[in-house]
Amino acid sequence: MYGGDEVSAIVLDLGSYTCKAGYAGEDAPKAVFPSVVGAIDQSGIGNVKSEKESDSMLDPKSVIKTFDSEKSKVNRKLYVGSQALGYRRDHMEVISPIKDGIVADWDIVDSIWNHAFRERLLIDPQEHPMLLAEPSFNTPLQRERTAELMFEKYKVPALFLAKNAVLTSFASGRATSLVVDSGGGSTTLAPVHDGYVLQKGVSTSPIGGEVLTDCLMKSLESKGIMIKPRYAFKRKEIRPGEFLTLDADFPNTTESYKLFSQRIIASDIKECVCRVPDTPYDESAYANIPMTPYELPDGQTIEIGADRFKIPDILFNPSIVQTIPGMESFTDSASLRGLPQMVIESINKCDVDIRRELFSSILLSGGTASMQQLKERLEKDLLEESPQAARVKVMASGNAIERRFSVWIGGSILASLGSFQQMWFSKQEYEEHGTSYIQRKCP
Repeated sequence: MYGGDEVSAIVLDLGSYTCKAGYAGEDAPKAVFPSVVGAIDQSGIGNVKSEKESDSMLDPKSVIKTFDSEKSKVNRKLYVGSQALGYRRDHMEVISPIKDGIVADWDIVDSIWNHAFRERLLIDPQEHPMLLAEPSFNTPLQRERTAELMFEKYKVPALFLAKNAVLTSFASGRATSLVVDSGGGSTTLAPVHDGYVLQKGVSTSPIGGEVLTDCLMKSLESKGIMIKPRYAFKRKEIRPGEFLTLDADFPNTTESYKLFSQRIIASDIKECVCRVPDTPYDESAYANIPMTPYELPDGQTIEIGADRFKIPDILFNPSIVQTIPGMESFTDSASLRGLPQMVIESINKCDVDIRRELFSSILLSGGTASMQQLKERLEKDLLEESPQAARVKVMASGNAIERRFSVWIGGSILASLGSFQQMWFSKQEYEEHGTSYIQRKCP
């Protein structure tokens, strides 16, 4: 038994935008930090001696040599966490370990986990069972790799992998629902029945919070508003309350770091002023809409008009992306479907007997789903498009924190249940049966 009062399990949800970590049984994650890292390639810098020194400065365990086939990965120094990323460094690239929802760089994931355990939660992973959230369409190979890393490197006593959609369902106290998880990197729809994801109904769309943020940035740029990253200026107080903004020039800053810094500000603008329009966006109807002011970190105040409604409406009508200057290269958005169509398609792929139940419990989760009026608009569109007999009900927690962290909260509830304790995939079982046994233990 791992549960009980002495040792609590750790719940870890590595999303495409942020990583959430904390103790099971608590109502919010202790640590939330970006799931991108800064990387500086040190192969060209200094001699061999300094390379060795820089390696030894890292936690010796955090440099896994077994998984590194490429030489360049050994020589790069990774910076993880909000503070490390907030500090501008020359030649620092910002890279994400996740591509299309699936882990592409295990080296970075390892450094993110290490940061979560040792620097944020201040725990020894050998003493805590781990519950990890995984995407609903995770591949068997990815799951085995996760188990291998957790048991071999972190030597955890037990592990469980749970699907994002199932955890969201548990967080709202339902065993059957259609989960609409709209995060930073993508939007995923997954029907859950009796605590299991129905794989045939899972569908994803590449439109998530980051696409909306990029669209907002490009749209502002086309109107001549450039977002200055925080490192690119200094503010000097000349008289009380009056500031002078001086530009700072750092020629060695990488493009990816500049974009990362601009996105942070654009993302805040999006969260503050954007809301989903009640009816499909129409250029002429919103032409004379009153402007909303927003003060940028460098002190200039910008006015945002129709974009407040246009950007969020991309979730419902992806073809709007093509109308934004600079976003024409985005994947063929004519083939993408809006949220209401995706919901109906996803439900229609499931068995006839559970469709009614799915229509009446559509759950919204993820950071992008916290956008104002999203729930009301989705419900309205679905009522118009769904079959007559269906009772459509879209649910979202009234609390934005719960909506944003619903996957983590579901994991926290699950891992602290007494009845769950015999479900863990233990170290003994791993040593006896090998990594492939995780497929049987964590369906």
